[in-house]
Amino acid sequence: MDAIPVDLSSDFLEELRGVVEQRLSTSKAVCFQHGKDESYHPSIPPGAVVFAHSTEEVSEIVKICARHKVPVIPYGTGTSLEGHVAALHGGVCIDIAEMNEIVAVNAEDLDVTVQAGVTRKQLNEHLRDVGLFFPVDPGADASLGGMTATRASGTNAVHYGTMRENVLSLTVVTADGRIIRTARRAKKSAAGYDLTHLFVGSEGTLGVITEVTLKLYGIPEAISAAVCSFPDLESAVNTVILTIQSGIPVARIELLDDVQMDAINKYSKLDYPVMPTLFFEFHGSESGVAEQAALVSDIASDLGAGDFKWATKTEDRSRLWQARHDAYYAALALRPGSVGIATDVCVPISRLAECILETRKDIEQSKLIAAIVGHVGDGNFHVCMIIDPDDEDEAACAMGVNERMVMRAIAMDGTCTGEHGVGYGKIDFLTAEHGEALNVMRTIKMALDPDNIMNPGKIVRL
Repeated sequence: MDAIPVDLSSDFLEELRGVVEQRLSTSKAVCFQHGKDESYHPSIPPGAVVFAHSTEEVSEIVKICARHKVPVIPYGTGTSLEGHVAALHGGVCIDIAEMNEIVAVNAEDLDVTVQAGVTRKQLNEHLRDVGLFFPVDPGADASLGGMTATRASGTNAVHYGTMRENVLSLTVVTADGRIIRTARRAKKSAAGYDLTHLFVGSEGTLGVITEVTLKLYGIPEAISAAVCSFPDLESAVNTVILTIQSGIPVARIELLDDVQMDAINKYSKLDYPVMPTLFFEFHGSESGVAEQAALVSDIASDLGAGDFKWATKTEDRSRLWQARHDAYYAALALRPGSVGIATDVCVPISRLAECILETRKDIEQSKLIAAIVGHVGDGNFHVCMIIDPDDEDEAACAMGVNERMVMRAIAMDGTCTGEHGVGYGKIDFLTAEHGEALNVMRTIKMALDPDNIMNPGKIVRL
């Protein structure tokens, strides 16, 4: 069964204090903060929060929780989007933000080992002087442990891949408190089960990730970004499809519909046309970047696009991508006092135009204010529906749009989430997507966490 809420006794809390000393809090404000992520899901706070400093401390904390059968919820920076950190059954939240040491940079091998609380911006700032960078960019300055646990993606995924492709090894504390290392630093291995990728995307339901070894990349010789507007969504999406099918190695392709463009113009003080728009970025040598840009420009022009607006200076590119990353907050600003119901799906690239256009039609029929954005180079797009938090009918309408969008994607052999993850917000869609395979996931969960203390109620129900 799922774990049930447990009252944390004074004796239990004293055991925890014996490990973390004063780094334990039962404050209502601290617990409330740790029960809420960036999504519309309400805060469901834990009974206590502990601030861990090492893998060994996490191990001791988990051992105490395991003895008392108290749920454990890992917490990085709280930027997840499907209720991943909600303490559905109470318990103890382990905050790993203070585990923020960069353990080893192996520049010659193009890899780095970090504690799980290191954020992606912190890592890239540290790497800048050695000419390397870590490319996975979900927008938020998330912890790398959290990005691993949620199998994060982002704007660079079309070229560099997601966390799944960029994690080499993990240190994990299992449900009984054991410390395991899932792999060595070798770029490939055929030795045993692939435990690394079992834990990537497990959302804290199988163990607590405390260290991550990641692939690194050389900073490109040349980087250029461009913005291009289109007369309609279909021509913009078809430009993406043809670009990918032509094998042009674009680093980023982001789609923003007219609603989103209006929002970011107002929020980020930009002046782009209020039309469906693609943001591009090209990486490589000077000649390679020029060639990529020319090829994409030709494709876009053939499909009715306007002129490319270029951003070659670092500060201009940073402003452009910051505006893209602020898209959620820009959409909320369209309707002050609103909340955003953000959702995402991913489909095979050949079905992308059909899925987006049907979703846009559904939104228009619903009369909701909603923006579409997407990492469309890999078939992933997002919808943010802006609703009145006090209007139950509007909320129900938004959830209906979400459900139809997800089931549409699954019917196209896609997935209910390309990067937000499952949490408990999308748990009900997994049966439709995975069928009998969901029972295999359940078997793995029960084998590794028989008492169901690791972030219970997420991904699978027992």
